[in-house]
Amino acid sequence: MMRTTRNVVTGSGQRVAAVAVNTFREAIRNKVLAVLLMFAVALMAFSLVLGQLSLHEEVRIIKDLGLAGISIFSVIIALFLGVNLLSKELDRKTVYTMLSKPLYRWEFLLGKYVGLAVTMFSLVTLMAIVLAIFVSSKDGTHGVSMVRAEILILFELWLLMAVAMFFSSFSSPYLSAMLTAGLWVIGRNTGELEAFAERRLEGTTAGGIVEAVVAAVPDFRMFYVSGANLGDDVVSVHDSFITWGYVIDSGIYGLSYIALCLVGAAYLFMKRDFV
Repeated sequence: MMRTTRNVVTGSGQRVAAVAVNTFREAIRNKVLAVLLMFAVALMAFSLVLGQLSLHEEVRIIKDLGLAGISIFSVIIALFLGVNLLSKELDRKTVYTMLSKPLYRWEFLLGKYVGLAVTMFSLVTLMAIVLAIFVSSKDGTHGVSMVRAEILILFELWLLMAVAMFFSSFSSPYLSAMLTAGLWVIGRNTGELEAFAERRLEGTTAGGIVEAVVAAVPDFRMFYVSGANLGDDVVSVHDSFITWGYVIDSGIYGLSYIALCLVGAAYLFMKRDFV
């Protein structure tokens, strides 16, 4: 009995890994991804020019623009890949070939997500290395705070892709992109929405709806905290920053939400009629 269970788990893992490897290869060959990556690096390079115009603040500007570039362009890449890779399989009818093999639909979906997650890990790591080189060129230090910030960005991207895959499991690419982007914008501004509901809509039905939406959507704000207010403190990669404990707590939150999104996506994908 144990041997049979182990064989099933091993076989399932191999099938998921095969789909993940194929997804990774397909993603890195995408020309749009390469263009966006070049724009991110170009923004980091432009920070060197802006640094020259500042008064002894070159390193600060490079770090700020570098993190902003990694975050913004990675979000665009994650949104693009998360929405399109699954829909491409449907448009090109290759999903029929894949699912005709001894491959469960949830294995196909999970393999797609793992491949995208590895792709984003590789891209963020590459951009982080480029940013570290730019910082070092001005005698600055990349530092542990920057590493923590980049890890948080990576968790944000993984969560964003899970949300995109959830919507892609039952809707068109355009609608999935709009829903995912809208959810990300709300999630990045949960603090402002909560303050607005408390100050302007307190005790009203609209206020209750806003609070319910804020509570339900993933809190993307917790993954990009440099320069933001957390409680009574202002955190910044240049001075005080969050601890490893915060990174771990945020990671657990993100992974929990990712699991929820993937379970929902797998359920909807298995119910989907491809005929």
